Amino acid sequence: MSSRVYRVMHRTRYTYNDDVSSSYGRCYLTPRELPGQRVHSTVVEIDPEPDDRSTGVDVYGNHDSYFHVRTAHRELTVTAHSVVEVDPVDRGLLYGAAARAPWESARPAVADTREARLAAEFVLDLDPPEITPAVREYAAQVFTPGRPLIEAVTDLTTRIFTDFTYRSGATAISTRVDTVMRRREGVCQDFARVAIACLRSVGLAARYESGYLATDPPPGQEKVYGADASHAWAAVWLPDDRWLPFDPTNDKLVDERHVTLAWGRDYEDVPPLRGVIYTDSTKSHIDVSVDVSPLDDPTADPVGGPPSGARSPEPGTAG
Repeated sequence: MSSRVYRVMHRTRYTYNDDVSSSYGRCYLTPRELPGQRVHSTVVEIDPEPDDRSTGVDVYGNHDSYFHVRTAHRELTVTAHSVVEVDPVDRGLLYGAAARAPWESARPAVADTREARLAAEFVLDLDPPEITPAVREYAAQVFTPGRPLIEAVTDLTTRIFTDFTYRSGATAISTRVDTVMRRREGVCQDFARVAIACLRSVGLAARYESGYLATDPPPGQEKVYGADASHAWAAVWLPDDRWLPFDPTNDKLVDERHVTLAWGRDYEDVPPLRGVIYTDSTKSHIDVSVDVSPLDDPTADPVGGPPSGARSPEPGTAG
């Protein structure tokens, strides 16, 4: 299978019922350069034009963008455009010796190398704690003594996909893992965080990864431009200093359909966009539109309208 090229558009629009005198924002909307992922072009547009803006790299190697708008406004739009090429998964490397070894050998405390000591940060629980008795009990069903790591991770992926129901709006960004465990429903962010808590509960290093998943329209229907969404998954550290990413929401290992934006210990490390505003506004509304479209030419301009054959979303359908 050949590499896939995608044009990614992620637009966030805030509207207010009174003037905003000042908006500060920070976003993680620039895809990462990885051994199996190449960023051919990327740009983040902000309207109104910021009075101050900068870009940087955080402690995890993610690219972030900061901006400050001091022009009075009642609407703020942040749009990221990128052209990204993703390679197929190397199955030989994926199922190498480190992945086939007993899962216990992937504990950073056991590996005891410089790379393992760096990965050890991703074993630590969050504050407030997410590793509860329910998480430990769930993980214990998967991580039985001596089981190959790849087998255990695949099992965990399938169990979460089977045991939990995807329901948009069932949770919020602040929803705790214990609540998701009890309700057995949520969205991709919740399922990634459940998987991460399970991995950490047995001493494995796990990280939260954000990005996009290329989707196809139902048979006989046109692709709706802008109706895709952000996505999230988890990854576990291997003692050969690779990370094995997997997607519990779709019961699969991460492959060439996934575009990686950023990663950290949790969602709070890499939110797509967060900020502070100064205003007397009493009402606000946020509208998010995402599109991941295949391209033939990796040198294509990232900024553009719907590709041929796509139709724009009707009001309220994006998100």
